Amino acid sequence: MSSDAVLRLFADGSTVVLQGLHRLWPPLIEFADQLAADLGHPTQVNAYITPPSSRGFSPHYDVHDVFVLQVAGEKHWTIHEPVLRDPLRTQPWNDRAAEVAAAAEREPVIDAVLRPGDALYLPRGYLHSARALGEISAHLTIGVHSVTRWAAAESALDLVRTLAADDPQLRGSLPLGLDLSDPDAVRDDVAAVVSALQDWLGRVDPAEVADRLRARTWAQVRPEPVAPLAQSVAAAALTDDTVLRLRRRLRCSLREGADGGVTLLAGRRSLAFPAGQRAALAELLAVGELKAGDLPGLEPAERLTLARRLVTESIVTVPDASL
Repeated sequence: MSSDAVLRLFADGSTVVLQGLHRLWPPLIEFADQLAADLGHPTQVNAYITPPSSRGFSPHYDVHDVFVLQVAGEKHWTIHEPVLRDPLRTQPWNDRAAEVAAAAEREPVIDAVLRPGDALYLPRGYLHSARALGEISAHLTIGVHSVTRWAAAESALDLVRTLAADDPQLRGSLPLGLDLSDPDAVRDDVAAVVSALQDWLGRVDPAEVADRLRARTWAQVRPEPVAPLAQSVAAAALTDDTVLRLRRRLRCSLREGADGGVTLLAGRRSLAFPAGQRAALAELLAVGELKAGDLPGLEPAERLTLARRLVTESIVTVPDASL
């Protein structure tokens, strides 16, 4: 949209929405990432700038928790009880537009004016609307995308889908000449499928479900971008004095691997390393930045080999690398 169109719409009462500031503005990138690390749930940041005496949005609810931070001007907020508590991402407010509109006519649970420096917490599902008062009003919304039990259920069902594909009975074809318009024609087959899936669900390892949930959640946090060519050149020219910095916003953890080795969990990926490199990896994750020559427990050649792999795998970056 052109800037002159934005000006006209703003003058007519439209709100300017700046989305994804947690990916664009360095102070908010760091703030949102630290908050996500503290909470254990992914976060996002948007900004809303509303012209005087205008309502930014009609009553609605969000499918994530929200912290409202008033930055400039004043905004009158009206909050109502949920029509659906703890809605999922697949349960947006517009699917219940009539219920939301009716609920917004009732007595609010909060009716307040936010001024610069004020904050408001909105659990997902609570209905809310806001109107700017006598001047331009701006606020940030810090969205917290809660990891839910339903997300764990989805991870368990995904695992069942993977495991059950090995069941030859479930892979079998239904009879030829089948009339799918008649539910009785497939009743026995469907019952057999449900029974088999119940059996497979009973075989699911909760630890594996938890790991899938972790990978799925960590994948929502976008690490800092890397400069592929510059990092490739830096990896080829590594020395003991080369500084290695853990890639910002990349969620990492160590766990025991197969055959006595160690596994580095990094976002969605799992990387296997020899047991002898455990101390070096643990130190790097603990301090976040060190020289290649300071990786503990390794011979000089092994230190550079490990450092080179970590750079090429985009686990660490060489901060001063350039072409």
